[in-house]
Amino acid sequence: MQHPLRNIAIMAHADAGKTTITEQFLYLAGQTRQPGSVDKGTAQTDFLPVEKERGISVSSSHTSFHWGNTRINLIDTPGHVDFSADVERIMRVPDGVILVISAVEGVQAHTETLWHALRERQIPVIFFINKIDRVGADTDAVIRTIEKDMKIIPMAFQEIIGEDENVSGFRSLWSADYMDARLLEKVVECDEGLMNSYLEGKVLLFGELDKQMARLIQCGNIYPLMFGSAKSGTGIEELLNYVVRYFPSPQGGTGKPLSALVYGIGHDKIMGKIAYVRVFNGSISNREVIVNATQDTKEKVTQVRRIFPGRFEDTGMVEAGDLAGLCGLGSACVGDLLGEPGDDIPEYVKLRTPLIIVQVKAVNQKDYPALAAAMLELSAEDPALEFEWMRDESELQVKIMGWIQMEVLERILADRFGIEAKFENPTVIYKETPASTGEGFVQYWMPKPCWAIMKFRIEPGERGSGVSYRSLLSVNDVQQKYQNEVERTISAALKQGIKGWEVTDIRITLIEGEDHPVHSRAGDFAVATPMGIMNGLVNTGTTLLEPMIRYKIDAPEELLGIITSDVTQMRGNFDSPVISSGRFILTGGLPLSTSIDYPVKLSSRSGGKARISTQFSGYRECTDEQGVIRPYRGISPLDTSKYILKARKALQ
Repeated sequence: MQHPLRNIAIMAHADAGKTTITEQFLYLAGQTRQPGSVDKGTAQTDFLPVEKERGISVSSSHTSFHWGNTRINLIDTPGHVDFSADVERIMRVPDGVILVISAVEGVQAHTETLWHALRERQIPVIFFINKIDRVGADTDAVIRTIEKDMKIIPMAFQEIIGEDENVSGFRSLWSADYMDARLLEKVVECDEGLMNSYLEGKVLLFGELDKQMARLIQCGNIYPLMFGSAKSGTGIEELLNYVVRYFPSPQGGTGKPLSALVYGIGHDKIMGKIAYVRVFNGSISNREVIVNATQDTKEKVTQVRRIFPGRFEDTGMVEAGDLAGLCGLGSACVGDLLGEPGDDIPEYVKLRTPLIIVQVKAVNQKDYPALAAAMLELSAEDPALEFEWMRDESELQVKIMGWIQMEVLERILADRFGIEAKFENPTVIYKETPASTGEGFVQYWMPKPCWAIMKFRIEPGERGSGVSYRSLLSVNDVQQKYQNEVERTISAALKQGIKGWEVTDIRITLIEGEDHPVHSRAGDFAVATPMGIMNGLVNTGTTLLEPMIRYKIDAPEELLGIITSDVTQMRGNFDSPVISSGRFILTGGLPLSTSIDYPVKLSSRSGGKARISTQFSGYRECTDEQGVIRPYRGISPLDTSKYILKARKALQ
């Protein structure tokens, strides 16, 4: 008989205590002899050398343990915003999430980002306010901020006895012995039968009420709030009990066709690549050949693993609802769908956008091919890197979230691949958009055999609208299969505009066109589309767009004038400051290009007394002088002769 199962994740802003909670879970469950320490580099789930040295999680880690009769699959996620892409992928896996908030630092920008994504995915959440025994802890202030910034009223299931360094314990607000009036009323108001019994003064059994409580938590009507200190282990046992009691069991049927998601990639010195999967339906066994629906390939599973701290178990099979590591899937990439994926696999949720692009160079020139291969492997594990290898320019480029990610990648290349590499010439990622409405024309009919004639109307779109394409042509003008090729090529045609950046917020309409019954091929329209689009962009001109961040600064009141002056000099804006108890909170917007190193300057200027949190807020127009114009990389479609020769593989 299979044990009851829970799939959960722990998420938080950096340094809120996620990994320490995981260590306490493993210790209480008997998996480790003592809780590991993040500071000492002994945490079981921080296994990379760079994680042990820096004391931060840079990738999600996976483990499994039993609590009572229930098996818990746990994913400990990175908290630093530079590794948000990892958290994005994990969002599709758990059936419940513990959202950790520090009682000292409170709700931070990344906490809000995580919360909005969890709400979008409708994942049940338990709030855990950590570090209640630290000096400066203020749980009341944290709760007020949750209510104000997250637009919900969390329900406290405990009452703290004491605070700061004087916490002596908790009083349960929801048990058979005592039911808090607010919690009781919240439970009965959502069930007509319970409400009538309550109003009639009938005795309500706690077991029945608690089942209703679980239903309300699982459908997002109630968000439990718990307290504790991961470092001392206070409140951790109660948290585990609530995970088992209130988070849902995974759904899915073992008798249905296989439907699974690759949510992570790991490595084993003997078995090679490990694909971490969540199975939504069906099952996977050792030596079974399974279909990778994303890549349209088949591969044999050589081993099915369950992951434990510092070890694994060959289970031979993984069934619907469970997580496992699969060996043998050499071509698997993060995000791949296995089997016959249906509506049961959750959609991808975007948390952050990479805003910096850097060049990657091998210190030793002989390592260049190996570096390119290593970066290809890393980008399969983290598609957000968007690795690009421009062979003609002998240039490797990746998109990153921030400086810490850049340093971590350097270390991973050294530790895992034995390659000494440097990340150079970081620049903010600008975009461009049409400056006006115009037309682009292309007549590709030489050298024969070829024939693709088209005219596009190019228009600027609303800010943040992305790319819109439509065709007004009849199939009598251009066959549908050729029109499909045009639509398929639009995305690639917009990778670089006339100022060297990706083109967005654009409306493209195919208004005229002509094919030839003898000379036209589908590939002709794929070659012609970028030439027509680029011709249109030359005619419309383009405007640079720069990435903007929304910031929140908390600092001593005497620094208000200095900081507002800084913001103005950085071409930013600010709202009216909120001043209280000798400190102020300032919010507003800043261009990333002018503020990218401001957190370091602010910390230095304030002697560490000021804090800033930021999050991406979108793109806005800027002048060419304020931005960066790059030369076209590769052969531009405007250089039609060379471009056609290259497209036809006649130019090496």
